[in-house]
Amino acid sequence: MKTSGMAVFKQQKVEDFYEIGEELGSGQFAIVRRCREKGTGQEYAAKFIKKRQSRASRRGVRREEIEREVGILQHLQHPNIVTLHDVFENRTDVVLILELVSGGELFDFLAQKESLSEEEATQFIKQILDGVHYLHTRKIAHFDLKPENIMLLDKNVPLPRIKLIDFGLAHKIEDGVEFKNIFGTPEFVAPEIVNYEPLGLAADMWSIGVITYILLSGASPFLGESKQETLANISAMNYDFDEEFFSRTSELAKSFIRQLLEKDTRKRLTIQEALNHPWIKSHENKEETKVPETKKPERRQLKTKRLKEYTIKSHSSMPPNNTYVNFERFARVVEDISVMETSFSGIAVVHDTLQEDIDALISIYNEKESWYKEENESVRHELSQIRYEFRKVESLKKHLQDDMKMVDSSLACISGRYMERRSHFESLSRELSSELKWIQDVTGSFQLGNINGGHSNGDFASVFNNDVNEALKELLNGSCTGDLLSAINLDITESSQQ
Repeated sequence: MKTSGMAVFKQQKVEDFYEIGEELGSGQFAIVRRCREKGTGQEYAAKFIKKRQSRASRRGVRREEIEREVGILQHLQHPNIVTLHDVFENRTDVVLILELVSGGELFDFLAQKESLSEEEATQFIKQILDGVHYLHTRKIAHFDLKPENIMLLDKNVPLPRIKLIDFGLAHKIEDGVEFKNIFGTPEFVAPEIVNYEPLGLAADMWSIGVITYILLSGASPFLGESKQETLANISAMNYDFDEEFFSRTSELAKSFIRQLLEKDTRKRLTIQEALNHPWIKSHENKEETKVPETKKPERRQLKTKRLKEYTIKSHSSMPPNNTYVNFERFARVVEDISVMETSFSGIAVVHDTLQEDIDALISIYNEKESWYKEENESVRHELSQIRYEFRKVESLKKHLQDDMKMVDSSLACISGRYMERRSHFESLSRELSSELKWIQDVTGSFQLGNINGGHSNGDFASVFNNDVNEALKELLNGSCTGDLLSAINLDITESSQQ
């Protein structure tokens, strides 16, 4: 087995690496074909497993189940366990490349023999126990031990080697983790599976007990007319060692079977206890090909005849993969009901919590609604006041705008009048300047004459100023204000004093 560096779930086409040959067997969702590796010429068995395409579908195998089977097989290496060589995957199938086990089923091989002794039986049972011991030491339970899954590597040898196959139901048992399921083939399942109780390695030991019972007698201990009757027989422990089938069987062999078919898993033989059982130990060191001389040919013939009848009946009555599909469905229904009950309880708790939260929210909402109403009334009143004040401001603004327009008009009028007065004033200023110049000239001529005539300078100026003022008043009386005349008078006075 390739345990290191093995590419799990290769996405290449398996046909690119292997030549696919004839069909070797088939099941409900799997088919096994012979194949040959192109690179080495080595022959293998290619198991094509149909993948389930959706969770709602019941057709095909769920991918997690295939991954579990591959994960278990990938780490197994034992002479009595089939070896995984490679794994491929495409859109619809996962292909397991397995060790080719071409010897057929153990029961078919034994049914073809002329006789079968307990010694020969223990040699095969010992190989089964060795393979299971390897699994159980690694906490792996097969959960589907039955004649169809006990194959021979090569039947054309004195003592063929047993190979345990089909690990589709195998599980790793973890300490402290409870595992329950209803699966397997009804005829070989343990009572704890039928009763949906916690499962463990002991379930495989029960199956070994049933296989040993059939191997020694050719009869099935619990097989009924229907699957329901078979399950009822298992649950009720309804079996015995019929003298017709066990008249020559040793008490050690019966003891071995009895201790394996124990309903209480704590009292059931473990794999190590089974290997150490006197019935197994008593034949362990004997020759593999030795035939007991004490057994009568008639009994041996009877035993193989019944075993052949059993194999023919089992092959014709069981479904292709011997899997009780209703078990799986029932287990899922039970699990779904349990999940639904848990979910309903959770929903009820959540409903109560939500109702309390809703009541609290409604109370808060009512309080907030009342507060918002009060606040709304207050805000509405304030808004009304603001609108009233705004209208007053707008009215005042309009009056101010009208007043500003009137002031602008008055200013324009005043400005016009001012410009007129300024123009008139400038004209008068020019006239006055001209008159003042003339007056100065006249004054200068008078002063010169007075000097020549001998008059006093001060008296003449005084008399002359008075005359000039009177003349100017008459001249400007209709067009200038009193302030202007005063200013002119002041200017004239200052000029004369100069």
